[in-house]
Amino acid sequence: MKISTKVDYACRVLAELARLHGSGELAQIEHLARVEKLPPNFLAQILSELRNGGLITSRRGIQGGYALARPPDQISLYDIITLIDGAVLELSGNHEGRSGRRIRQVWLEIRESFEEKTKRYTLDQLVTKAPEEMYYI
Repeated sequence: MKISTKVDYACRVLAELARLHGSGELAQIEHLARVEKLPPNFLAQILSELRNGGLITSRRGIQGGYALARPPDQISLYDIITLIDGAVLELSGNHEGRSGRRIRQVWLEIRESFEEKTKRYTLDQLVTKAPEEMYYI
C-alpha cells in the first residue's frame, strides 16, 4: 500500500487547521501553502474535497478562509484517508486455489489492523505546536 501525496498533503493541512482550531482564526490558502510548503493549486483541489466531504468549512471574501468543521479529536486519519482515496486495502482478484483462502484471510487481517490504527489517531494528536507555544517545567 502506498499513502498518496494527496492524503499526505490533506493530513498536513488539516493538522495546521487543527492547530488553529478554537482561536476563531480562519486560515487562508496562502498561509496553509506557505507553512506546510505545499503547491497552492494542488492544495486548492484538496481543500475542495475536504470541504465537500464535510471535514472543513470555508468562507469567501477578504476575511475568509478555512477552518475545521468539527473538533480535531473527532477527525481521524481513517476519515481523511477514506475521504481522499476511498476504500482502504481493497481486495481484488481471485482467491481460489490451495493458498487463496488463507492469503485472503491474511489481507483481511492486515486491513482490519490498518483501519483500527488509523481510526485511533486523530488530528489533535498530529498537531505540532510552535516553539513559543511549548511550555517547559
